[in-house]
Amino acid sequence: MARRCDICGKGPLSGNNVSHANKKSPRRWLPNLRKVEFDVDGYVVKARVCSKCYKKLRKSQ
Repeated sequence: MARRCDICGKGPLSGNNVSHANKKSPRRWLPNLRKVEFDVDGYVVKARVCSKCYKKLRKSQ
C-alpha cells in the first residue's frame, strides 16, 4: 500500500541520517496520513489524506 495522499499526491521523501561523526545512512520521511470519510454529492468517500489536506477538508465543511 503506497504511502501517498489521495488528494495532493504527497509521498515519502528520502535523505540521510547524519551522525555526529558525519557518517551517512539512508532514511525516509513519511507523510502524516489519516483515513478520512467525507461526503461528495451524497456519497461517502473513504480516502487517505495528508494532514494539510485534512485541515482544508475540515475547514470547507
